[in-house]
Amino acid sequence: MTAEYSAHHLQVLEGLEAVRKRPGMYIGSTDSRGLMHCVWEIVDNAVDEALGGYGSRIDVVLHADGSVEVRDRARGIPVDVEPRTGLTGVEVVFTKLHAGGKFGGGSYAASGGLHGVGASVVNALSERLDVEVDRGGKTYAMSFHRGEPGVFDGPGPDSPFRPFERASELRVVGKTAKGVTGSRIRYWADRQIFTKDATFNLGELEQRARQTAFLVPGLQIDITDERPGSAPVAALESAAESSAESETTPAETGATVTTFRYDGGISEFAEFLAPDAAITDTWRLTGSGTFTETVPVLQPGGAMVPTDVERTCEVDVAVRWGTGYETVMRSFVNIIATPKGGTHQAGFEQGLMKVIRSQVDQNARRLKVGNDKLDKDDILAGLTAVLTVRLPEPQFEGQTKEILGTPAVRAIVANVVAKELTTRFASTKRDDKTQTALVLDKVVSEMKARISARTHKETQRRKNALESSSLPAKLADCRTSDVSQSELFIVEGDSALGTAKHARNSEYQALLPIRGKILNVQKASISDMLGNAECAAIIQTIGAGSGRSFDLDAARYGKIILMSDADVDGAHIRTLLLTLFFRYMRPLIEAGRVYAAVPPLHRVIIMNPGSKPNETVYTYSEQELHSLLAKLTKSGRRWQEPVQRYKGLGEMDADQLATTTMDRAGRTLRRVTVRDAEAVSGVFELLMGSDVAPRRDFIVSSSDRLDREAIDA
Repeated sequence: MTAEYSAHHLQVLEGLEAVRKRPGMYIGSTDSRGLMHCVWEIVDNAVDEALGGYGSRIDVVLHADGSVEVRDRARGIPVDVEPRTGLTGVEVVFTKLHAGGKFGGGSYAASGGLHGVGASVVNALSERLDVEVDRGGKTYAMSFHRGEPGVFDGPGPDSPFRPFERASELRVVGKTAKGVTGSRIRYWADRQIFTKDATFNLGELEQRARQTAFLVPGLQIDITDERPGSAPVAALESAAESSAESETTPAETGATVTTFRYDGGISEFAEFLAPDAAITDTWRLTGSGTFTETVPVLQPGGAMVPTDVERTCEVDVAVRWGTGYETVMRSFVNIIATPKGGTHQAGFEQGLMKVIRSQVDQNARRLKVGNDKLDKDDILAGLTAVLTVRLPEPQFEGQTKEILGTPAVRAIVANVVAKELTTRFASTKRDDKTQTALVLDKVVSEMKARISARTHKETQRRKNALESSSLPAKLADCRTSDVSQSELFIVEGDSALGTAKHARNSEYQALLPIRGKILNVQKASISDMLGNAECAAIIQTIGAGSGRSFDLDAARYGKIILMSDADVDGAHIRTLLLTLFFRYMRPLIEAGRVYAAVPPLHRVIIMNPGSKPNETVYTYSEQELHSLLAKLTKSGRRWQEPVQRYKGLGEMDADQLATTTMDRAGRTLRRVTVRDAEAVSGVFELLMGSDVAPRRDFIVSSSDRLDREAIDA
C-alpha cells in the first residue's frame, strides 16, 4: 500500500479480461449458481429464436467429461463478416461484449437477451468452447480457449491449442441438406474461475426447462445427462405430474433423457403450480398497450441518436383461486423469470385489487362487509397466477434480470387486468357468476379471519411457560424464559424420551415425545390435523398458532430439533414432521429455526495398550466406519468386536446421547431450509399422496436403482 495515487495506478481492462477479472458482475457468483447461470445464457439464446418462430426443439446435454452442449434448429448464428469489425458473426458474438442482434435492429420483436454479453461471458469463463453452425448448406466451426479464437489439436480442454495469429478462420467442416439450419455450442467451464465444489444441478436445469416449455407452447426441450452415477431427478418429479408431456427415459448409452413439451401454455402452467383444489377455472387475461420511450438508436454511420420509439407491450395472465390460503405467483418478461417482481407484477396487483375491492363494495350487503377494508393479502390468499409480458428491449435491474424496471409497463398491465377481470365479473354466464361469487366469498372470509386474529392478538396477552395451562402433560419443559436460548427436541417414542431426559440440559432443553408416525397432513383437512393428538400437541407446545395466524414472535423456543432414529422409520417420521411444519408453520423454517438432529450410527472402542484408557469414536455412516477401520488396521491398532450399531436412540446411554446428539459442544445439527421442505413435500406427495398412478410409475421406473445391500432388514 502507498499513499501515492495517480493516473499510472489505474488499470483498463479490455474486452473479455473484465469478465475474467470480475465474473460476479456478469453471472452473480462463481459457485454452482454462477455455473448454472452460464447454461441459462446459452439456452436462452436458443429459446429467443424459438420465441420468434424459428425452431421447435432444443437439446441440452450434460456430457460425462463435465462439458455442456446446447443444440438448436433455429436460423443459426450469422457466419458472414460484420462490416465494422471485419470479423465473422460467430466471432463477434463470442468475443465482443455488448454485441448481438437484440438492440432493436429488427431481428427480434421480443427476447430474453438484451445486453449482448451472454455468449461472450460464457466464452470468457470457459476453458474451451466449440461452436458449430449450419447455414447455407454448410457446417461452419470455430473454437475458443478462455475467449481467444484458435485451433485445438484434439478433443477436450487439455488438448494443445494454437491461437490465430494474423486473422481468425471460420472453418467449413461439412455439408448439410438444403434448408437445414441451427447451432451447436459445447463448452467446458474454466475451473480457474469457478469453485471446486461448483456443479451442474440437474434438478434446476429440468425445472427451468419445464418452465420454458410451459411459456413457449409447442417447444420441445430434451435434457440428457451422461454423467456417471447421476440420478434421474426428473423421474421422481415428472412421475407426480398430471401432464403426459414430460417424461424421463433411459437412452441407449445409459444416459437419462428427459423431454418437456406442453401445448397448453400458461393455463397448464398455473394448474401445475396450484397447491390446492380449485374454486375457479383458470382464467386467461390478455391484452396489450403501447407507450413511447426515448432510447439511443444506432445509426448506419455508427452514431447513437436519441429517438422517440413507440413500444407495444403484450400481456398474458393465467389466474385461478383455490381452497387454500397459499399464494403462488410466477412472473416473466419475454419468458425470463423475474423472481423479485418489478413494474409488471406491481401493475397486476394494482389492477387485481382495484377490481376485487370494487366488486366487494357493490356486493357489500350480501357479503356483510360493514366498514372493513380488503387488504392485498386477503385477495392473494389461495391465488395461483402466471404473469407474462412481452415487449422489445425491457429495462432490467442488472445482468441477472430479476426485476423489471420499465415504468410504463405497470399502467398497461393494470389496465389489461382490470378490464379483463371486470368483464369476467360482469358476465351473465352461469359458471362465471358462480365462480366470481365464490371468489368474493373467499376474499371477504380471509379479511374477516385476519381482522379477528388481529383483534384476538391485541386483546389477549401472551402467556409464558409457567402461566400456560394448555401445554401437553407429556412435555418435559425447560426452565429458561429466554426464547433465543431455548430448544425443543421432538423425540421419537417414550424409550428415547427416558434416555433424553437424563442426557439433556434442563435449563434450556425441552422434550416432547410423539408416539409413532403422526398424521399425513399432505391430504388431511385442517380440522383433521387439529384433531390429531400428536399434531395438536406440537402446535400447542410451540405456542405460535398455525396456518395464516401463525405468529413467529410468539414461538416459545428458539430452535425446534427433530430427533428420530437413524433408520427408515425415523426418516419417515422426520418427513411427516417436516410436512407439518412446511404446511402449517412455515415461518419457522423460513427463519432457519427448524433442525434435524444427527445421531451416530456406530460406536467404535479403540483399545490402547497398558493402562491407558480406551478411546471411543462415533461414526455417522457406513462409509465413515469403513474408512476408520481401514485407518486403524493400517496403523496396527485394535478395536473391540463387535462394533456397536445403534438401531434407535433408546439403545444409547444418556452420556452417549448427550455427547453425540444433544450437547451443544459436540453435536451436529442439520438446518432445514425452505428448499429442503419443498423437496420433502413434493416427494411425500408422490410417495404418500392419494394419487396411486404416479407412485406406481415411479416404483417401476426406479426399481433398477435399488441397492439391496442398503436394506436394513
